[in-house]
Amino acid sequence: MTAPAQPFTLAAQAGTVGVLLWTVLPYVSLAVFVLGHVWRYRYDKFGWTTRSSQLYERRLLRLGSPLFHFGVLMVLLGHIGGLVVPKSWTGAVGVSEHTYHIGATVLGTIAGVATLGGLAVLVYRRRTVGPVFSATTRNDKAMCVALSVTLVLGLSATVAANVVGGGYDYRETISPWFRSLFLLRPDPALMTGAPVLFRLHVISALLLFAAWPFTRLVHMLTAPLGYLTRPYIVYRSRDGRLGTRPPRRGWERTGS
Repeated sequence: MTAPAQPFTLAAQAGTVGVLLWTVLPYVSLAVFVLGHVWRYRYDKFGWTTRSSQLYERRLLRLGSPLFHFGVLMVLLGHIGGLVVPKSWTGAVGVSEHTYHIGATVLGTIAGVATLGGLAVLVYRRRTVGPVFSATTRNDKAMCVALSVTLVLGLSATVAANVVGGGYDYRETISPWFRSLFLLRPDPALMTGAPVLFRLHVISALLLFAAWPFTRLVHMLTAPLGYLTRPYIVYRSRDGRLGTRPPRRGWERTGS
């Protein structure tokens, strides 16, 4: 087993700034992400909510919300597949690099456009619908800006490198760097040669994940599993005769 690279070796290969960006920042972001959720759950459990504004407006919400959420789901699945699954694994199941590249580019672009379009509709809704705008906090505005920047950078990097440009195989640089973090053998030198837009996208994503626990995005990590085991809610109809006549003294007849 190869020994983890020493700090001075990392600095020599990637530079001090590279070590800070591609080794220190990811671990700080991950620590804040995990501990922030623990803190939020313990001390702000009642604030762990989306603060739904559906009662104020529904037409734009019906369009923007599904588009954004399904787009985000596709983006997350695509990132997990591209960053976690090595090239050798997809090759072992018969998926050529060209096929993977075309599929990832097309699906990634569609997912990015859908997510960004859904977010644009939701932002427009918050800005133009009075009650929704009044319920929007500064935290919500900062969250929307951070999401927009991350999405725009990711979509721009994909289009610039793989649609307009000659193509860029991020699974030879960014993916191994990502996996090296979880193997506790960070290799920041892998990121120094990545295109600028990809690096900016990664930095914006790391900052977004650090801020995640303190925004309404926490609801994405919540599943209503308690509904599977909670007791049934019993509904009883009200006696139609109640309120139609004054109450009588004494016993009431219970049936025929």
